[in-house]
Amino acid sequence: MKIATAAYPLDPVQGWQSYADKLRDWVADAAGQGADLLLFPEYGAMELAMLDGPEAAGDLERALHAVARWLPQVDELHSELAAKFGVHICAASAPVFDEALGERPVNRARLFTPQGGCGVQDKQIMTRFEREEWDVIPGGPLTLFDTALGRIGILICYDSEFPLLGRALAEADVILVPSATEALAGYWRVRIGAMARALENQCVVAMASNVGDAAWCPAVDENTGMGGVFGPPDTGFPPTGVIAEGQLNRPGWTFAQADPHLVERVRADGVVLNRSHWDEQPGRVEKATTTRLR
Repeated sequence: MKIATAAYPLDPVQGWQSYADKLRDWVADAAGQGADLLLFPEYGAMELAMLDGPEAAGDLERALHAVARWLPQVDELHSELAAKFGVHICAASAPVFDEALGERPVNRARLFTPQGGCGVQDKQIMTRFEREEWDVIPGGPLTLFDTALGRIGILICYDSEFPLLGRALAEADVILVPSATEALAGYWRVRIGAMARALENQCVVAMASNVGDAAWCPAVDENTGMGGVFGPPDTGFPPTGVIAEGQLNRPGWTFAQADPHLVERVRADGVVLNRSHWDEQPGRVEKATTTRLR
């Protein structure tokens, strides 16, 4: 498959048609370059808050509700574009008020298929900003999606920094990491996590980012990042583990070929077998000791 990962600039969209045209242009561009799987970033949907006006977009609480109200229409558009262009799309994550999960919103990504399917993945572990200032809560469990392109998992931003979450998706051929990072340090934390998950699971991990300033929406006002696709630095993959990467803060798509057969090969006969040897850890962790050397 050919993966397209976005370095996505947030725009203060002035109307629904403006947003729809923007999304259509992005999808058409990626599909026109042969992409099969498109990944948009975490909280890229926050630009929709401007559809309720600048006061709503500029208020943390009102912005959550504004975006959530538009989401059914947004998802319909993504489904239409996935079918029209024959691509799988992981839509930019968005706040969703799901009564089954509580009164506060979750951070939810949605995966659309050309055949009309849609799967959802909620963020598992919240950042300090989400916990302490925004009151966005953890959502439903991790899911592995069995698609026509292969087995796909999603770890939203901070989730990629936790190896046990990655291990829960050990059967994935591709793990998608939609991210939203304010500073360069944040970008590298998520990227290092994404590359570590590729190493441990011996699979492909794709990362998308928001880029540029969006002062009109304080939830996502500063953004640093780029697109990237990573694999294990082992048989069939680049020695750096970097299959493709964009240019920092430059909007656009980053493309990479990802072959599930290479994933199968490295898992079966790589120079190392991290994924297979994972289960050798627990007994040794339990035996860890402390020795005083002073």
